[in-house]
Amino acid sequence: MAIGNDQSSSHPTLIGSVQRALRLLEAVAAHADGAPAKQLAREAQLPLPTTYHLLRTLTHEGYLRRESGVFVIGEGAESIGRAGARRRQRRQLADVLAVAGRELGAAVYFAVYREGEVEVVAITDDPARPPVEEWVDFRSSAHTHAIGQCLLAQLDEASRKEHLARYPVQSITPFSVRSENDLLSRLATVRRGQVAYDRQEYALGTVCSAIPIRVGSVAATLAVSLPAKEVHRLQPVTERLRKMAEGVLTTLAFSISI
Repeated sequence: MAIGNDQSSSHPTLIGSVQRALRLLEAVAAHADGAPAKQLAREAQLPLPTTYHLLRTLTHEGYLRRESGVFVIGEGAESIGRAGARRRQRRQLADVLAVAGRELGAAVYFAVYREGEVEVVAITDDPARPPVEEWVDFRSSAHTHAIGQCLLAQLDEASRKEHLARYPVQSITPFSVRSENDLLSRLATVRRGQVAYDRQEYALGTVCSAIPIRVGSVAATLAVSLPAKEVHRLQPVTERLRKMAEGVLTTLAFSISI
């Protein structure tokens, strides 16, 4: 019983220590150029010995740095801030795509070409309009789907050649492109029309389209997918997506760094 009581009584002390450390971090964060220990103690309303102890601990763990007698936010705390910003960006992007998906009556995707790979950053999650199932890795099968073709079409010749050397063209459905020459011809068409179409080339029963988005040097794309029985809707939905893209481009630009 005594051991259990000791453990229980330690919880308020632990919680109090965390609360004091957070108050101290908030006080440091309020000063872009840093602040000395005595000032931080006053602003965090903490005893000076407690402040010194917490400052040493937070500095040792990398959450703070001491520079010229003042304390500033360290890499550890900055990484927490960046993680929080990324989560907010992802939520914002998910909300934007969800609205677009409802208006278009389609699954909507946002993808980028980053560090030599096709990366699908976000997809709508609507049971009424489910996205295509990734039955073959999107990265290795970029030549078969609208997202990948749209991104490959935006690359320079050397980057495209390097990608295809790593992921050679091969058919995965009866409708897929069958050779690298066929693909290169298709990509030239994508560049001219500024849209890529995939009619059951990646997944039987699904048709897709993707439009290019360029933010700085990053190749990106917005895409939609529909059941193959709704192929008659694909072109008008794509045109609506193109018009909507102008309104969401700012959100997508921020999301490039996710």
